[in-house]
Amino acid sequence: MTIDHASAANGDDTIYKTIEVAVIDRRELIPPPVFPFPVVGDELNLTPPLNFAMVDNGIFRSGFPDSPNFSFLQTLGLRSIICLCPEPYTEATTEFLKDGGIRLYQFGIESYKNFTFHGSNGPELSWNFESEPFVNIPQDTIREALQVVLDVKNHPILIHCKRGKHRTGCLVGCLRKLQQWCLTSIFDEYQRFAAAKARVSDQRFMELFDVSTLKHLPMSFSCSKR
Repeated sequence: MTIDHASAANGDDTIYKTIEVAVIDRRELIPPPVFPFPVVGDELNLTPPLNFAMVDNGIFRSGFPDSPNFSFLQTLGLRSIICLCPEPYTEATTEFLKDGGIRLYQFGIESYKNFTFHGSNGPELSWNFESEPFVNIPQDTIREALQVVLDVKNHPILIHCKRGKHRTGCLVGCLRKLQQWCLTSIFDEYQRFAAAKARVSDQRFMELFDVSTLKHLPMSFSCSKR
């Protein structure tokens, strides 16, 4: 509201009040339409692989990806995948990589061994034990995989094994060691994914892994400062 003093200046004691009125378009008060949720569409069919997580900028980890995960993986814009399993990809997964221009780096690390016991007086018995994944694997294999991970030209990159626990956990743990994480933090992260399947030998491998030959490689992508 404003007061008009023009009349008072002319000797007229009458004070006129001018009221400013705002014009409101009632259409602006109508709430937007509410659509039913969820919306059915391919954009919502996003299923990440088992044990999927972000490791660092442009680096992800998971279990073995399969066709139900393809739509989700497309959202990551992957350039590369590191597979730590010796098994070949299915035809569908191979085609997915080809269509997306995704480069595959396969460092096949065996995780199972067959043991046969020859009894002296009884039948031959066989077991299939889950072997410790790095018992006979040289550090050079992990070192080569780390060189792929550290090269930003390969980012975004996904690291995976069968379930995203042991082999993936060890590779990520060695990356953390290169990032100068303390062993307690490295083991805590490993155990979050391995859970009840955590292995002392995996943690021992990470503890003894020598990162000295990799310290010259840049990590400009990393959230962790060296």
